[in-house]
Parts: sequence; structure tokens; C-alpha cells
Amino acid sequence: MGTRLLSEQQVKNRFPQLSYIRIHTPSKHKATIYAWNGQLHLPEKEANLLKKYANGYLYPYVCYQIKPYHLVADDGVPLLNEMPPAVIQTAKRRDLNQYGIIETINQLFPYGRLSFAKYDAAESMIHFDFHAIRLVPDRDKERMYQYLNELIPLGSYCEINYY
Repeated sequence: MGTRLLSEQQVKNRFPQLSYIRIHTPSKHKATIYAWNGQLHLPEKEANLLKKYANGYLYPYVCYQIKPYHLVADDGVPLLNEMPPAVIQTAKRRDLNQYGIIETINQLFPYGRLSFAKYDAAESMIHFDFHAIRLVPDRDKERMYQYLNELIPLGSYCEINYY
């Protein structure tokens, strides 16, 4: 599955001259790759190579665009939050599927069970249900949503229903 963390790792491995890389899902079925080299610049040649690489080797169900890294702020890309090691390790797995996502979330939030509800391909929305044995605090709802966003494919969104 083409998560943000796995895709960023693949880009860094393929383009070691790029010092700054951030990938973000701005809308359904789309991802923007923000990049700069060591001189805080993204030459047109490198941008073209990066776009070609993304379209050929990253998650195939997404339309990629390439932008200079400084546009992260202008485009309103949210700051990265610190993630637990379990989320990072899971997001970087090449064989990640819905069962791996659910297992990781259930380990991090043991007072309930996450399950896959449905996938709306037209809206690129993955729906999950969380059946809790106690009230889920708003802070934990925010964390679960952030973690799931790191575990789902680029170009997708998620929604969680709590029961």
C-alpha cells in the first residue's frame, strides 16, 4: 500500500540529493510531492525526473504533482505529528493491507476494536467502525484519525464511526 511514509522513504532512496521531501494528499486521488535539494532549490530537471519516478513506481492509483518544498506552508499542508513506532513501522511495510492497519490500531487502542466498514472508490474514502468498551475521549479520537491517515494509501481519506 502506498502510504505517505513508505512513499517518502522510496523517494529519498531513489533521489538521495533531495534533502527535503514531504508528500501530502491535497484531494481525492491526488498527491503532491514537495522537494528541495541541498541548495534549497528544485531544478526543473529534477522535478521532471521525480514526476516520472512517482508515476512509474509509487502508488499507482494517484495523480502526482511536484512542487518546491517551500510551498508546503503556502498550500496549508499540516505539520507532522509525532507517531508511535508501531505506526511508523506498519506504514513502511510494503505488504500492508487492511488487516495490518486494523491490527496496529487495535494494539494502540486496546479498549475497543477497529473494523473495516466500506470503501467508497468515487470519493476515495475508507470507512472504519470503532466499537469501544468505554467512552473514547476526543484526544484519542484525534490520535486515531492521525494514525489512520498515516496508514492508508496516498490520495485517500478516512472516516471513523464510534460505537
